Amino acid sequence: MTDHKKKLEELRTRSLQGGGEKRIAAQHERGKLTARERIDLLVDPGSFVEMDRFVTHRCRDFGMDSEQNTILGDGVVTGNARIDGRPIYLFAQDFTVFGGSLSETHAQKIVKVMDAAMKMGVPMIGLCDSGGARIQEGVVSLGGYADIFLRNTLASGVIPQISAIMGPCAGGAVYSPSITDFIMMVEGTSFMHITGPDVVKAVTHEDTTSEELGGARVHSEVSGVAHFTAADDAACLMQLRELLSFLPLNNGEDPPFCATNDDPDRMDEELDTIVPASSDKPYDMKGVVKHVVDDGKFFEVHSRYAKNILVGFARLGGRVVGIIGNQPAHLAGVLDIKASIKGARFVRFCDAFNIPLVCFEDVPGFLPGTEQEWGGIITHGAKLLYAFCEATVPRMTVITRKAYGGAYTVMNNRHIRADFMVAWPQAEIAVMGAEGAAKIVFRGDIKNADDPAAQEKRLVEGYKEKFANPYQAAARGFVDDVIDPRRTRPALIQALELLRSKRDTNPPKKHGNIPL
Repeated sequence: MTDHKKKLEELRTRSLQGGGEKRIAAQHERGKLTARERIDLLVDPGSFVEMDRFVTHRCRDFGMDSEQNTILGDGVVTGNARIDGRPIYLFAQDFTVFGGSLSETHAQKIVKVMDAAMKMGVPMIGLCDSGGARIQEGVVSLGGYADIFLRNTLASGVIPQISAIMGPCAGGAVYSPSITDFIMMVEGTSFMHITGPDVVKAVTHEDTTSEELGGARVHSEVSGVAHFTAADDAACLMQLRELLSFLPLNNGEDPPFCATNDDPDRMDEELDTIVPASSDKPYDMKGVVKHVVDDGKFFEVHSRYAKNILVGFARLGGRVVGIIGNQPAHLAGVLDIKASIKGARFVRFCDAFNIPLVCFEDVPGFLPGTEQEWGGIITHGAKLLYAFCEATVPRMTVITRKAYGGAYTVMNNRHIRADFMVAWPQAEIAVMGAEGAAKIVFRGDIKNADDPAAQEKRLVEGYKEKFANPYQAAARGFVDDVIDPRRTRPALIQALELLRSKRDTNPPKKHGNIPL
């Protein structure tokens, strides 16, 4: 072996060692995989091509210039690979090297693959495991974060960006993921917070832990920061692979087609009885979705957050669609602040990446009360309305039961450019429920009646018969058809095929001013 070849092999071996055996062992003891182990699990075997493995930091302060503190790769593994045969760029932070902290060169490595992902038009994946800025480098590290944030922003809506939080992410390390399209977290080992428990204690005198402050449960159920959670690193990475299977490489392409043996003309008689006869009884909208989509497979997003609305990906006739539906099994399916934000973000993502939208509607209105009004439901509810109004992808709506008031308007109807809209026979399309409407419209008749209760009951029934049905809307052309529920799948697939050639535009502008 020549000296040159020997040196190359030695350097390659060193680059694979990260922070050394002791730190790798500590990583494993915490239930975490190393950066390279994560990459090996995520990508197709043998497809990873590493970049910048010999990069080292340039810091000369605080003893950082010692040989011991000069580690090849500088705490992040970067490169390109394939997932299910499709190209991606990625970075995986190495917690065994200075706690995965971000230095100037660490940031430059990430920026390099981000720029490449934009040029090639392929997804960008970040496997995050970082304590934040590298303190020894001060403002230089902060500048590195800013370089990353800028690219996250410019790439938004151009290429899919996915962040997997696989360890502690603090300070600047949480802002880049927050700009990306989807965030995944690992239960028990991943955390996201601006400041840690010690700082919180010092500033606000609150006693808390990393888990309580920013664990996977908190961010998936309370804050809504995380879209997915997984039991361990391996499960998280498999989930990431599945998510990518629904997404196009970039905003100029369509999502990948996946052939199915599920008959596009399949009728499902169970749909005829899935909605209870009583309009006040709950049911699970996920059941409706699974009866309609290919092979009953629904990949739900944000499943633990704002459960009164459901969003996620599925396929119809082999083609990817974004599903958004009210959930009568939780808070009667009302729209509130959290549901509006959750729905709006998902609609905008689908619109950005050419994913048709299918809306399953059963909504009694917006949640009333001081908490909602003071929390800004007017502004936040407008986000969902704005997102639907702006969307130019194929848009379809099925009204399964209630479509009341402003919520009817918000949930993707003909007036805001929906392309296909049908209702089931039991659908109630009205300003509000019959009881409330009758009390307002017939207030005087009820008050002056000999038997007010009997009069109210009679008038409510009359209102229901006249208005609590889909035929007033159908007569105006607001819904295209009233269909038997069993026909929903073939009707949607037929409409989707027709809408493949749809072209719609918005007025030319720099950008809209979405309510924030």
